Amino acid sequence: MDATTAPHHIPPEMPQYGEERHVFELMQNMLEQLLIYQPKDPIPFMITHLQQDNDNVPKIVILGPPASGKTTIKLSNTLLVRLIQERLREEDCIRRGWILDGIPATREQALMIQTIGITPRHVIALSAPDTVLIERNLGKRIDPQTGEIYHTTFDWPPESEIQNRLVVPGGISELETAQKLLEYHRNIIRILPAYPKILKVINADQPCVDVFYQALTYVQTNHRSNAPFTPRVLLFGPMGSGKSLQAALLAQKYGLVNVHCGQLLKEAVAGESKFGELIQPYFQKEMAVPDSIIMKVLSQRLSQQDCIQRGWVLHGFPKDLDQAHMLNSLGYQPNRVFFLNVPFDSVIERLTLRRLDPVTGERYHLMYKPPPTLEIQARLLQNPKDTEEQIKLKLDLFYRNFLELEEFYRQATTINADQDPYTVFEYIESGIINPLPKKVP
Repeated sequence: MDATTAPHHIPPEMPQYGEERHVFELMQNMLEQLLIYQPKDPIPFMITHLQQDNDNVPKIVILGPPASGKTTIKLSNTLLVRLIQERLREEDCIRRGWILDGIPATREQALMIQTIGITPRHVIALSAPDTVLIERNLGKRIDPQTGEIYHTTFDWPPESEIQNRLVVPGGISELETAQKLLEYHRNIIRILPAYPKILKVINADQPCVDVFYQALTYVQTNHRSNAPFTPRVLLFGPMGSGKSLQAALLAQKYGLVNVHCGQLLKEAVAGESKFGELIQPYFQKEMAVPDSIIMKVLSQRLSQQDCIQRGWVLHGFPKDLDQAHMLNSLGYQPNRVFFLNVPFDSVIERLTLRRLDPVTGERYHLMYKPPPTLEIQARLLQNPKDTEEQIKLKLDLFYRNFLELEEFYRQATTINADQDPYTVFEYIESGIINPLPKKVP
């Protein structure tokens, strides 16, 4: 994932500054504008572009067949494109963004629009079976006085006065709608390839509110950036939320260094290092290791070459606000933070049913991975830390610190971890490969 060849020569503050302030995307957008408009004097052009500050305003195209929930217009290609160009150059479109509704309707229009530099960020194509669309069209009625459109099934006016004056609009018969749909299908298969990376198809055969929220969610997402960055991932969650598994999956797929704070301390003791000698007494007395010692061990690991070059995924630290401040003060600032949310009952179920076979060392779960025989089941042991009482104490401690950590890491993404772990991984993965959202002032 890391696009730099020698990141150890680059201070970590530089890529962090670039990503947080979207420097790479800013330069990319300016270069695109220069190539599109080819101004004689690039410097004043770029200054004007920066002053507009509109690189992140919505630029949306909505496509769809007749009766899918959009409107259409009919003009010559040249006139249509010229009108669009003039309208999008107006101040409100530049500052606030725009939506093209049903445009382009043909491949030729799509190419003409691209040629003059109109490039949407999101393209939504509404889709529904032809039988549904024909039925929708047949139910349309129009109020000749107000021009308001109603529907005999979905939007019938309650006032009898309005009902009595509604008329059937022209061009909505079954034959005429079928002809329009045929023309649409011929064109749309040539339009969609023009937008391969920014297209989302949404099923329009569902309540309009559902369609709207799917479209809204899509246009609020940022597309994957080409900017080079080294992931520094922080996973939060109560015990039993699956942090270790998700960290292992990220490390396996993206080559990140899997940094488990608790495991680091154990390795330091086992390796009889100078830090291990400091940690050993706390382990023997089952006391918490002081933050100052933990930070020395953690800093030593995160400063190694593989973490700098490949990136890391950290879990088990920080556990409270003071530790989060210490991590930041030493320059180990994550650029992706995820909170794995699991209900209390699910955590209890996941942990209290864990068992260990003292003979083989095999781990089992009475619900998800039961022992194969009654003989094995009879000798299974429960770790004292997995009792319900102990788990409740740790959960209480976690949630007491959680609100402060959530406030500290405001850019964090909360994920429902009470589902299939590979589904959870897909959500985390999406949050890593996509750019950070731009902060709204």
